[in-house]
Amino acid sequence: GAAGGTGAGGAGGAGGSLKSSGAMSNSHGYHLGPQLGTHWRTILDCLDTLLVVMKANHVPVFLVRKFFTQIFCFINVQLFNALLLRRECCSFSNGEYIKTGLAELENWLIEAKDYTGSAWEELRYIRQAVQLLVIHQKPKKTLNEITLELCPVLSIQQLYRISTMYWDDKYGTETVSQEVLVAMKELMMKDQNTNMSNSFLLDDDSSIHFTIDDISGTALSQIDLNAVQVPEHLASNPAFHFLLMSIGSDIK
Repeated sequence: GAAGGTGAGGAGGAGGSLKSSGAMSNSHGYHLGPQLGTHWRTILDCLDTLLVVMKANHVPVFLVRKFFTQIFCFINVQLFNALLLRRECCSFSNGEYIKTGLAELENWLIEAKDYTGSAWEELRYIRQAVQLLVIHQKPKKTLNEITLELCPVLSIQQLYRISTMYWDDKYGTETVSQEVLVAMKELMMKDQNTNMSNSFLLDDDSSIHFTIDDISGTALSQIDLNAVQVPEHLASNPAFHFLLMSIGSDIK
């Protein structure tokens, strides 16, 4: 919950159309270009810090992977919903900005792949929405190309929302053709007649469920307890001397 909140602040900022200048390299050594902006750099720094803390505290890899899956699910929901609710976010240039940030998140996940599992898949909604924003020659795209090739996970309601809100502040390009918009609208009417949900927002529930059996099945025994240092404020308290005994330390 606390880590999800950390991701929320950064994700909410990155979802906006504000862009900052400056360049830097993060702890993994790859260069972050000047177009990246401070919001994305803040997210990357938070991810780095969280991973370092978890490693230092010997959190089981299984739980670390679940943790980052939850964070990236939360980032996906926040960015995607902001895109569909705020027209200033639904522009070509902001699509490029988010695409650049997502590429850096992908690089981070590749570097930390042993601890992140399939977290990249949690960003599939925002990745495909951004693809629709930045793809060239939108008026030439057919409905099948959009729904089957470009954005297969997005619903018709979501595609229609993005297509009608899209604007290009950089090159003046147009959205999808009127024919495609009409076809989308007809499909939405059919969905309403069959009582299908017409909501275009993602559910803001990023919890990832797992069981006690999942935890017990992790390799907890691989942790060398002799390498774990008892915090000083606990080691000096007689009530916690059993911690020193449990890792083979001598109590004087």
